[in-house]
Amino acid sequence: MRLNELSDNPGATTKRTRVGRGPGSGKGKTGGRGVKGQKSRSGVAIKGFEGGQMPLHMRLPKRGFTPHNQARYAELSIGKLQTAIDAKKIDAKKTIDEDALVAGGVVRRKRDGIRLLANGALKAKVTLTLTGATKSAIVAVEKAGGSVTIMAKKAAPPKAKASKD
Repeated sequence: MRLNELSDNPGATTKRTRVGRGPGSGKGKTGGRGVKGQKSRSGVAIKGFEGGQMPLHMRLPKRGFTPHNQARYAELSIGKLQTAIDAKKIDAKKTIDEDALVAGGVVRRKRDGIRLLANGALKAKVTLTLTGATKSAIVAVEKAGGSVTIMAKKAAPPKAKASKD
């Protein structure tokens, strides 16, 4: 085999369709857009338009509101914490804080803080310093002989006041 004998498998590459390049191309004249009308013109974007009928996104009921500045916590279950301690990713004798959990690969990223959930069982005696924890998670840690310290939440940035000009 030589360099000049190398080639793609048959059908591996196809020629690009050149739209509007004459009747022989198969996509000539109107270029596959049909005849007349708004959609045959360039620069048209009809996203939710249904021809005068009330669009689907407007017919469906709207409920609720998701605040854009809501705090998003990384979740950590007690079971996952125990698994990490058993795998020696975290030293249970030292105080476990959010940076240690990220460094140990237990939590991928901190986000706005780490919140402890009460899924699973904890056997090790641990001292935790986290942004948040559920009541049942705190009870489970204290039952195992450990303690949970909740850090003070960061103050929200001040809102810009509208000027009365």
